[in-house]
Amino acid sequence: MEKRKTKRVKTITEFHKLRGLPKPEHPLISIVEYSKIVRSPEISQVNWVLDFYNISMKKGLNAKLKYGQQEYDFDEGVMFFISPNQVFRIEAEPKATEEKSGWMLLIHPDFFWNTALAKSIRLYEFFDYSVNEALFVSEKEESMINQIIQNVQLEYHSNIDKFSKQIIVSQIETLLNYAERFYSRQFITRDKSNHQVLIRLERLLEEYFKGEQVSVKGLPVVQDIAFALNVSPKYLSALLKVLTGQNTQQHIHEMLIKKAKEKLSTTSLSVSEIAYELGFEHPQSFRFSRDKLTFIESIRII
Repeated sequence: MEKRKTKRVKTITEFHKLRGLPKPEHPLISIVEYSKIVRSPEISQVNWVLDFYNISMKKGLNAKLKYGQQEYDFDEGVMFFISPNQVFRIEAEPKATEEKSGWMLLIHPDFFWNTALAKSIRLYEFFDYSVNEALFVSEKEESMINQIIQNVQLEYHSNIDKFSKQIIVSQIETLLNYAERFYSRQFITRDKSNHQVLIRLERLLEEYFKGEQVSVKGLPVVQDIAFALNVSPKYLSALLKVLTGQNTQQHIHEMLIKKAKEKLSTTSLSVSEIAYELGFEHPQSFRFSRDKLTFIESIRII
């Protein structure tokens, strides 16, 4: 299989040119109507990397998007959050009859210079989610987000003064806070899909601990588990936190305790033998009480 090339877009002006748009009014921030974008012929053939943030709301998406290995309809608005240097891919479909609508908010990191958001924007984990972990918003939520975008557009289309930048940054921060709330809601309302991820995780860990992988490879790695489930590590941990109150590392930890107790109660294996079967190089990494079936761990789970 031929390795897919990666194309980097360094500036918002370059993005406009690449998508057949007029030059942006501001070099560091731009709002683009999705219906006016000309699709690049190579859009599906390459991986893309942007040197700026891309927050977008789309409807009538003429492309294939998978969410947790399931395809979804796009009757509702779909939001994406892409950060600088994040590699993403778009699988465009050949259809050209669908009406597409929505917008893209492009923001260069330099726009946030000397503002609180320059640092705090890194705390929004959904910028680390991959494109198949989009945010689906209701009509009411979409209306709220669209109003914020209109406020930003009005501000940077007006005469720029010393207050403009902070007002725009404040609006963007409000948008991000709403997005964080909506993602948390999505973990709950998309109950079937999310619980299927949880079920697949449980099966994956059961198979891992049941076989010889754990004694050969050691404890499961969060990144590997997320890859097998077709989600990003941060998305998986955020999802599990809402569904179970534990992140992925803690979930692995609980499975380890469960398997250790099973071996204590159902086998005559020594502590050293159990330690080896559970992927520990040194038995002293944990201590068992065969009577009370307690487990005290003193290791760092990767």
